[in-house]
Amino acid sequence: MERRSFIKQGTVFTASFFIAKNLLAKNDGPIYGFNGMKYRMDKSWSKANPQDHPVKDCHEMVQDSKGRIIMLTNETKNNILIYDRSGKLLDFWGHDFPGGHGLTLAKENGTDYLFITDTNKHQVYKTTMDGKILMTIDVPLETGVYKKAEEFVPTETIIDTNGDIFIADGYGAQYITHFDKNGKLLGYFGGKGEGTEHLDNAHGIVIDRRQKTPTLLVTDRTRNCFKRFSLDGKLREVISLPGACVCRPVIKGDHLYAAVLRSGDMNNAGSGFVTILDKNNKVVSNIGGNEPVYKDGVLQPMAQTDKLFVHPHDVCVDKDDNLYVAQWAAGNVYPYKFTRV
Repeated sequence: MERRSFIKQGTVFTASFFIAKNLLAKNDGPIYGFNGMKYRMDKSWSKANPQDHPVKDCHEMVQDSKGRIIMLTNETKNNILIYDRSGKLLDFWGHDFPGGHGLTLAKENGTDYLFITDTNKHQVYKTTMDGKILMTIDVPLETGVYKKAEEFVPTETIIDTNGDIFIADGYGAQYITHFDKNGKLLGYFGGKGEGTEHLDNAHGIVIDRRQKTPTLLVTDRTRNCFKRFSLDGKLREVISLPGACVCRPVIKGDHLYAAVLRSGDMNNAGSGFVTILDKNNKVVSNIGGNEPVYKDGVLQPMAQTDKLFVHPHDVCVDKDDNLYVAQWAAGNVYPYKFTRV
């Protein structure tokens, strides 16, 4: 009996040792970020097999109401990869989006839908969560600013609570076009130009509801800033982010997150990081970048300091404030997960 008890106790001790060791290993490694917005990186988060489910550019990611992480790639073998938060691949679909770029989750009458932009096909699609196309938006020739489809290269959408659709033409003529839920054109603003009301590389767009009056935040990537517009297109604010060629703004709670494709300017390849702003538009943390510094209230230029990324293209923030970072032109890598600590 004593021997059996000893063996049992030894087995429990051994199991406890390995559990503790695994927990330590899981929580081991460098911590990135500043000012309470700190994270540990998991480069092996995705458990997808690259032979079966390859990616080219991992462009954007969202989390649906079921907690699943949805990723868009321009690999037509599987444009959409659907994960659980542990990185297990749950499902995949899509073979018709060679320029799959922008991915936005919208909710209508309690049901999730996706909006996908295709930069090769010059179109925007509304789909069900399993890939059925419900609506297609083509080049809005009725604006008078487009003469042919090739001039319309949509990179992002955002959907208002009433179903209105705002499309950012980030790789084309740089206009923000506004449609109703049925695809009828309601208006447009922006366009390429030198004035502050104009845009250059209007890569992303989001509706900011952190203040009493909702506004649109639009990326002006080559000018290292976000621009705030009223919903009818009047410029309200320029949020300067020196050194940061930002992608789309992503809002979760009081914070705004953005992948920085390149630091300095768009000619500086392989220099990306992730930036995080608070509700007052102050940069509070950078992941893979320098600690944000303000002098006399002015943000000083930011840059990559840790080689965590090549070209981060989007940030998805899950319900526990963990981050998932997708990359463009980064050697076909799957997204990385950053666990909040």
